Amino acid sequence: MNIVFCRYRNVCEPDYIDAFAALGINVVELNLSEVGGEELSERAAALGEIFRKNTPMFVFSINFFPYVSLTCKSLGIIYVSVSVTCPMMEIFNTTIRNACNRVFLFDRAQYEAVCDENPQGIFYLPLGAGVDRIDALLGNEASYKYDVSFVGSLYNEKDPFVGLTISEDKKKAYEELMIRQIEATATGQDLLEGEIGPEDVALIKENAERFYPSDLSVFNIDEYVAVNNYLSPHMTYLERVRLLNGIAKNCSGKIDLFTQSDTAELSGVVVHGGVSTLDEMPYVFRQSRINLNITTRSIKTGIAQRVWDVLACKGFLISNYQDEIPDFLEIGRHLVCYESEAELYELIDYYLDHEDQRREIAEAGYLQVKAQGKVLDRVMAIVRAIAG
Repeated sequence: MNIVFCRYRNVCEPDYIDAFAALGINVVELNLSEVGGEELSERAAALGEIFRKNTPMFVFSINFFPYVSLTCKSLGIIYVSVSVTCPMMEIFNTTIRNACNRVFLFDRAQYEAVCDENPQGIFYLPLGAGVDRIDALLGNEASYKYDVSFVGSLYNEKDPFVGLTISEDKKKAYEELMIRQIEATATGQDLLEGEIGPEDVALIKENAERFYPSDLSVFNIDEYVAVNNYLSPHMTYLERVRLLNGIAKNCSGKIDLFTQSDTAELSGVVVHGGVSTLDEMPYVFRQSRINLNITTRSIKTGIAQRVWDVLACKGFLISNYQDEIPDFLEIGRHLVCYESEAELYELIDYYLDHEDQRREIAEAGYLQVKAQGKVLDRVMAIVRAIAG
């Protein structure tokens, strides 16, 4: 029983390959970057030859690729994709309606935005962690090196807002709106979305270098693109800098940041370079008294990958509240959540001083993910959905 696994070096791929193999499914790996052809039709033809040769039960990829869906449609092969990013503009492409699709989206708000376009082919599915891989890597490692840690981008290296050719006064006005959102809630961007009108969308579209088009989408997504590709990343940058600086200033422990981003705006933060996701990051999570999750605002309701990974490493986690967290994890038992900047600082100081509680919560979070939050659990749900 074969599947063709279309790869493009996403860090989540190895865990899914291992999970399929654990179910006795033979995985034929295909690197999409090595598929020949300059034109889309040529690439699709080359893909088609590979698919026919391997007679797969289905074709699989991390995130949705419209041209893969087109190829599977032409051959009558099921195409399974799992989202690990949000936003993902490709889910609005008209190919999302293809009957061959089985698309699994981890953010419920993202799912609800597009599910009516293909009710039989679009599903909600949370992310998961490679618990067995992490267990084998970390073993019984139990030493602490860091008080409070954050691993991730500041989003300033991928901030198209800065490149918008609009007036500085207009940029300042948008930034003030972002700050209002950050101060009002620890999650989502409802306030921002409510204040952005058609004239703002037009301004951003006209002054952006590359604005994702709506001409091949199931409906006009200009507003979605303006908010999620231009405003939301910059708001995430502002928030992460604000909170990291705030922790350094207001909390008793040191704050360590692991990132490849430009950190010039930070003060009092211990800055490290980036760490490899599979080999180094788990050690940071295990060796930190407190791990921090600050979800990018474009993930409106869902649980970010970082949450699952920290808990799988037996790391203690403080995360911003997300609406879907209580569906899978018990706040106060498996992790701790904040709903304001002031509450975050209070929680950090409290749990730095209460090691027994911290260790108990970290252990309970690990056991919960090991029992119900492994990538293998998600792959089993995918196979059931296909079979059903």
